[in-house]
Amino acid sequence: MQSYNNVPVPSWMYGTAWKKEATAGLVQQAVAAGFRAIDTANQLIHYQEALVGEALLALAKQGIRREALFLQTKFTPVNGQDHRTPYDVKADLTTQVKQSFASSLAHLHTDYLDSYVLHGPYSRHGLGTADWEVWAAIEGFYESGKTKMIGISNVSAEQLAQLCAKARHKPMMVQNRCYAALGWDREVREICRTHGIIYQGFSLLTANRGVLVEPEVRAIAERFKTGVAQVVFRFAMQIGMLPLTGTTNPQHMKEDLVSDQFTLSPEDIQLVEAIGL
Repeated sequence: MQSYNNVPVPSWMYGTAWKKEATAGLVQQAVAAGFRAIDTANQLIHYQEALVGEALLALAKQGIRREALFLQTKFTPVNGQDHRTPYDVKADLTTQVKQSFASSLAHLHTDYLDSYVLHGPYSRHGLGTADWEVWAAIEGFYESGKTKMIGISNVSAEQLAQLCAKARHKPMMVQNRCYAALGWDREVREICRTHGIIYQGFSLLTANRGVLVEPEVRAIAERFKTGVAQVVFRFAMQIGMLPLTGTTNPQHMKEDLVSDQFTLSPEDIQLVEAIGL
């Protein structure tokens, strides 16, 4: 558990992408296993945000109150949506963000969020007018206290540097897919370290299948009598990431959560960090 602006942030996050109709049950399983941070998005192509909300209602009946959980969701621009947009696509961008935010609160049966994230910039390179308008709307939620933290996902080092330099409120969270072949997103992580931003790494396993079969990584796992996945997650933690896992296996949920019960040596860290480069 770490703290940011006096907001307790769990050291693990359960990701709900691609869970479809199983979402509610899996969120309940994840919380039963020990997860206290849940990630979703208001984007029906990949997420079922309303089913996360159903899980939260069920958990509340079991005595796990909203305040005990860290909830993070996202505003997804229209180019990341299908026809089921949670806002009026003909409205101005500020209105779209406000409509999506209100929809998320309704889905999740809450009156505040712990983290609200822009799902990705509109621009491929740099930041354009649309990015700044949407970010300003997100900053407004932070200023009003409707979300405790704000962030951005799927962002390049160039874009993140611009946002940190010019935004009224720089991101507090960055969530990126993390590839070993790209130095585990080293450039973005360095900016996060410099600015005190929490870096969330996702697809740590699915984006790095080659790492999981490396003999050296398997040897580390054998030495600690743990799984290869746990070695990757522990590596992520030790280099400053908040890892996401989206496992659907209850046993794996429990195994992932004990990844912090061993410590990799500097040599282990160096070995994993260099894989794929």
